[in-house]
Amino acid sequence: MASTFKTLLNNDVVSTRSMLHEAIPVTGTIVSGTYADNNIKNFTHGMFQQVYDYPYLSSSANHIFDITVGFSANSRYSASAPTTTLNPQQAKKINIYTEMAQILTGYDVSGSVRDFDRDGDLSSGNKMTECIFINLARLLSKDEVKKGSFTLSVLTGGNVQLPKSGRAGAGVQSGPLNIQDYDAINTYKVNSPAGEYGLLYTSSNTQAITDAKTSTSPVGHIYYQAGIVVLTASIFGKPTKSGSNPDAHYGTDGTSNYFGQIDPLPAGFGNMNEALTGSAISASCDGLRNRFVNMSFNNTTELNSTIYFCRANNSEFNYSANPTYLSASKMVVKNNSTDTSVSYITTIGMYSADNELLATAKLSEPLKKTADDEFTLRVRLDY
Repeated sequence: MASTFKTLLNNDVVSTRSMLHEAIPVTGTIVSGTYADNNIKNFTHGMFQQVYDYPYLSSSANHIFDITVGFSANSRYSASAPTTTLNPQQAKKINIYTEMAQILTGYDVSGSVRDFDRDGDLSSGNKMTECIFINLARLLSKDEVKKGSFTLSVLTGGNVQLPKSGRAGAGVQSGPLNIQDYDAINTYKVNSPAGEYGLLYTSSNTQAITDAKTSTSPVGHIYYQAGIVVLTASIFGKPTKSGSNPDAHYGTDGTSNYFGQIDPLPAGFGNMNEALTGSAISASCDGLRNRFVNMSFNNTTELNSTIYFCRANNSEFNYSANPTYLSASKMVVKNNSTDTSVSYITTIGMYSADNELLATAKLSEPLKKTADDEFTLRVRLDY
């Protein structure tokens, strides 16, 4: 226990903040295929699906993200979904969409929950009323997802064995559809109660990334602090000849089995939007996983630090209160009585105002201190 104390002044304390980033790749082989879906956990309530990086019953398994789907009460499908035995889940899909929108977009002036807006302009009439939700686990996203780092590649074909992708006006092109928050570091939005979010844009394998933002409309959002990805279901829609339908302008292979894994499709089904109202949530989640190519992003860990500059002037801390410092009333570090007093600093103690020890910092090796020396020891407290 120390017998002398030195007060830290305002100039001796500095607070800093650091952002640590880690690259997170998630491959399609993990999401579907490698473990024969033993790493996929469905629940009796049927409202979402959990994805693990290993069979979920194993102690080595890590939860990586959840998938679910939903549509707005304002969707053209909410009033009358196609008649199927799976229709009881329609209310759950509306509840899921409403819950997500309540958290991520908030309420309007009338007290109603806002629908997701494609371009982030809450007054816009261009809404995403049928959506897919990917909720990243905190194990991966940490404090937040780094802006401009998110990429998701998916196949958009109606049949898993015959995947295709494409955009309106560009024809149907082979290969995955690439979804990314292009230029989000400069254009992210802040009008969400859940924090900052970026708009997601698409590009094909033959399209330059720099061209993607100007040539396609947003297809979703990524909420950085919440770690939630919202995609419009129309990226899996059936193409139209004119490409004028904003809810069905992404190419498929033209087969009848669209994303929802319903075969044959109920009457009136033509794209993912309609499949949302006629299939179980788990079936739509399986449809996304089976078209999952890869996903990558950088997470962010916010590290706050307080740095204390502990200054030992030439006339300070040259003696020790350690009982072993004296032997027969003589300093063991002196050979002659005329020698300069010396001490060895091994530990710095941080005390409260009433001299209660709060923390200690150890030096890597003892530091010799005499009246001829002055030291400034830097103590960093991370939290």
